[in-house]
Amino acid sequence: MDSNTAHNPVFMVFPPGVTVSEFQSMDYTATTYESSSPFPKLLATKVKIFGTTQILLGLMNFSFGIIFLFTFEKPYPRYPFIFVTGYPFWSSILFINSGAFLVALERKTTKTLVKMSQSMNFFSALAAIAGIILLAFGFIVDQNYICSYSGEASECKAVTALFIGILTMLMAFSMIELLISMSFAIFTRTFDCCACEK
Repeated sequence: MDSNTAHNPVFMVFPPGVTVSEFQSMDYTATTYESSSPFPKLLATKVKIFGTTQILLGLMNFSFGIIFLFTFEKPYPRYPFIFVTGYPFWSSILFINSGAFLVALERKTTKTLVKMSQSMNFFSALAAIAGIILLAFGFIVDQNYICSYSGEASECKAVTALFIGILTMLMAFSMIELLISMSFAIFTRTFDCCACEK
């Protein structure tokens, strides 16, 4: 027997002396219930996906910051500019927090949680804009970061390609984070939270 069948008929047998009209009625009606969540199901899934993406972007930003931590080796006398600004660390905190608020918003929608999620996504959008500006400036400042300190040309080209690749990935993560944060901020402007729990 499959427990997922759509119809499980129930037969009620009454003794001949019992006549209850509501039990003997053959009029069947279907009742629909509204969802308690103000977000439609498809939209709630997208909010959860966006939140998870923001958390992953924050973790990857933090990981690249840890990689930059190990660049303070001879013959390089300083850290890269983007590491000095601390962008991989403070942006990852904001990205992870805003993603966590979106995931929590999908689970339980309250007026306070909607406001907190809006403000965290606003701060994440500001962090992403600041990161794009800092990364663009970092490309200019650190374009000869490796080659000016290293005497070997082969080492210079390989490490520079890796360094530029990491900066490019950080730039891509910042742009994706900006798009997610801004799209959520624009969407929630039209969201009426009258169905939210208090």
